[in-house]
Amino acid sequence: MTTAPADSAGTLAPAYGDKVIAVETAGSEPIPDAERHGSPLQLLWTWASPNIEFATVYIGVIAVLFFGLSFWQATAAIVLGTAVGAITQGVLSLDGPRFGVPQMVIGRLSFGYFGNILPSAANGLVAGVGWFAVNSVSAAFALNTLTGLRPLPSLFLVVVAEILIGFIGHNFVHTFERYAFPALAVIFLLAGVWTFKDAHLGGGGTGGGIGGFLLAFSAAWGYAAGWNPYATDYSRYLPRTANKLRTVLYPAVGLFVSVAVVAVIGAASATILAPKDATPTAAFTGHLPGWLGDLVLLAIILGGISANALNVYSGAISIASFGLNLPTWLSRGVLVVVSGVAGTAAAWASLDDAGAAYEAFLLVIAYWVAPWLGVVLTERLLQSRTATDEALAARLRDRSFTNWPGLAALLIGVAVSVPLFSNQEDYVGYVPKHWPSFGDITPIVGFVVSAVLYAALRSRGRGTSAAA
Repeated sequence: MTTAPADSAGTLAPAYGDKVIAVETAGSEPIPDAERHGSPLQLLWTWASPNIEFATVYIGVIAVLFFGLSFWQATAAIVLGTAVGAITQGVLSLDGPRFGVPQMVIGRLSFGYFGNILPSAANGLVAGVGWFAVNSVSAAFALNTLTGLRPLPSLFLVVVAEILIGFIGHNFVHTFERYAFPALAVIFLLAGVWTFKDAHLGGGGTGGGIGGFLLAFSAAWGYAAGWNPYATDYSRYLPRTANKLRTVLYPAVGLFVSVAVVAVIGAASATILAPKDATPTAAFTGHLPGWLGDLVLLAIILGGISANALNVYSGAISIASFGLNLPTWLSRGVLVVVSGVAGTAAAWASLDDAGAAYEAFLLVIAYWVAPWLGVVLTERLLQSRTATDEALAARLRDRSFTNWPGLAALLIGVAVSVPLFSNQEDYVGYVPKHWPSFGDITPIVGFVVSAVLYAALRSRGRGTSAAA
């Protein structure tokens, strides 16, 4: 199998179109109009199914158990944080039909052609390794609890399915999410009803206060916005004429409803006493009747696979978005396998302490995504006033295009926010060390600093291009 060189206007394999059982050959190059297909509706289940899984449940669990919030405080933080991340998911999805390229390629407008390698590499690492490991571990624990198979072989069975779906590519991913959605939704709603029946919703928490609220908000935002760097990966095949309102609405609604509902169920489950020494998945299902507990374990496995189909696919696409002249054998499909193997190694390493690893990972995601988002959204706002779509599309292909203000704003946003405001088990920044009530506002500070700084720097030092 060969592919057109990354970032060329080359052709896809003949009539890939809407074929489901066909290996996608496109990498990061623009999708030709002849290959565009689908409708914005498919973005609803594509962004809902991956979040109806145990990693989402755990957002609510840590808000109550680790951050000390009551159920209602946790719910407020989860809903607010998720809403912010879901809105930006919808807005960014618009650029898929507009340019026909993955989200990380569009980042070249903000960071320059080669400057964009840094955020693309970060996303490849977070998606293809970090998230892949998190979701594979939860699915492996569910398989272990359901069948008694040891965690390591359970992990290997799960990752094979995840890598296979990502390897086949775009159309198969959408189709898999479509058919997974109703099964996941029904099972988790049944589990939710049972959980709320046994939950103690009036508990007062353990004094998390405003600090705990900000931690939970950051975790929910980090989870939802963690999908933002993938947004156009799954909308880039849509026709240019796709309805704009629906292209914004469906991914935003799918992401918001799935994350908010499942995470709130997780918060409710944290008010129920779990069996001693239970694995995280066994703790969540311990109060359920046997038949429903088994169904939920199956759903956790299916949900983990649904999420990682996107993670391993977008991780590979992020690497392809570097814009380097890679050898033809290093296709998108091969990159999926490489990414999946690295993610499997990370999952293996975290099997013994999955809970603590996940708590830290959620917050670290927001540490880099928030400044990245601040730059990208500011650029998107400013470019709408200064350039046509044709000029911007040409800039995406221009290897000489640079935009140092974007990269500077991103790095400075991280450099300011993390040392000052980070509140991790292994590292506490200056502000929370002296004023613990601040919790963790690193993502908020990083977003604001990078957005404001980029707007100021861009007005003084515009990006340059030989083609400009």
